[in-house]
Amino acid sequence: MEELKTYSINKRIQVLDKGFVELQDMMGDDLAIVNAARVSFLGESKGEERDKKLLFYLMRNRHTSPFEMVEFKWRLRAPLVVWWQLVRHRTANLNMQSGRYTPFEESDFYVPSAWRKQATNNKQASDGVLENDASEELLALLVEHYERGYALYQKALENGVAREQARLFLSGFAVYYTGVWKIDAHNLMHFLSLRMAEDAQWEIRQYANAIYTVFQEVLPWTAEAFRQYRLGDLALPQ
Repeated sequence: MEELKTYSINKRIQVLDKGFVELQDMMGDDLAIVNAARVSFLGESKGEERDKKLLFYLMRNRHTSPFEMVEFKWRLRAPLVVWWQLVRHRTANLNMQSGRYTPFEESDFYVPSAWRKQATNNKQASDGVLENDASEELLALLVEHYERGYALYQKALENGVAREQARLFLSGFAVYYTGVWKIDAHNLMHFLSLRMAEDAQWEIRQYANAIYTVFQEVLPWTAEAFRQYRLGDLALPQ
């Protein structure tokens, strides 16, 4: 299973209109999880069949610490509305682009493909697509809003205002940031189980689905056990 360690490294998956997910680095594989479990009594691999059986036992019985031995380092480009939810997973390590050092570009704004309606049975969620005469008008107004804010941002910079203050003119939740996000396999699975769920915000679900696509490629045994024992009826990305 050694060849799985570098599979999909630096493979970029496009997300939303201008974002992406990219696995930059990875430490460990399925066998590393098995060997971490066997270290309790100084054991090692006992062949593929027995190794996989042990990994499934660990997942089924929630023996989580061996899964913490595998780590992922992701590079993400996402609008702040997504990063705002990513930072809530405090078991991860995070370092982001700074608007104090790097000026924003005119295209660094998230433009949704459709407007969603407010869910009637969930105060924090959406449900269905808005399909009325106002939909296109609202989209045009959003783009106009971005353009106006960016023009003011540029004007502030041209007049000598510091980048850290000039960015106040930008539409905060819509601005794209690039960052590095490091997390172990156990906590990544917790993230995926929450953020691929139907009640998660649509935008972060797209990032979770992209991450899951890579996750199942590089940790196939773990992903199979995860699907069987943790995800239940959750709809998975194709």
